[in-house]
Amino acid sequence: MLPQRSLLEGARHPEALAAVLTLADTVLRTWEPLWSPFLSGAEAEEIEDRLVQLSELSLHWDGGVAGAERRCLRLARHEQAEQAPDRPGEVVDQAPIEGLEISGNFLFDPASPAELRAELVRLGADAEAIGDLWLRGDRGAQAIVSRPLAERLDGASGALRTVPLLISRRPISELQPPAARLPRALSSVEASLRLDAVASAGYGLPRSRVKALISEGAARINWQPVLQPSTTVAVGDRIRIDGRGELLITAIQATKRDRWRLEMERR
Repeated sequence: MLPQRSLLEGARHPEALAAVLTLADTVLRTWEPLWSPFLSGAEAEEIEDRLVQLSELSLHWDGGVAGAERRCLRLARHEQAEQAPDRPGEVVDQAPIEGLEISGNFLFDPASPAELRAELVRLGADAEAIGDLWLRGDRGAQAIVSRPLAERLDGASGALRTVPLLISRRPISELQPPAARLPRALSSVEASLRLDAVASAGYGLPRSRVKALISEGAARINWQPVLQPSTTVAVGDRIRIDGRGELLITAIQATKRDRWRLEMERR
């Protein structure tokens, strides 16, 4: 049995960590690898940090697409990590996940990823069965979900306000996820350390647009939702805006004219 009490001590995400520790105990007892449900980026970071010290376990993450934020964790004994699969054609490290196409005409009634995710939940999806979800212009969205959920929602219909939705199961290979970004170093001098000012410079967006995105709930700092454009950022903060990647604040220095020189990395 794993020392769950000590591993859970001071955890920021105790429920997610406890669930994974229960899976890990099962893996160690039965010698059968298991996959977790989708975990958020913040949960995954904490779980990785706490479980990597356990020499008995091998950890492998899979979110379906490169750079996925929400990912599933495969837990296995170290002795099994490189073993061949039991059945011909089976891929050891492939998560039981598939794609969804969420089709709808949003030309005159735009939707956000959060709204489409909420519609999937309304149709019966568990939140932990939904991975990354991204918009495809005004045509709807695509998502990575658990295989059972993809099977259950295939052919389902719904509606988001005035827009009818049709949901179809898709192989992940047929999806068109946002292009993976190479890290890019940026620098800027700003009058303040407000989130809207920094994000405007880092993402190359008008400040008014950044304010609107923040108000819509599309922004997070260190995985936590932020709704106030005036929120102050600090060195080490990771800013995320849905569909636009991550902005890491690597350095902040005051200038002689009471402004702030920021060094950033956009990913």
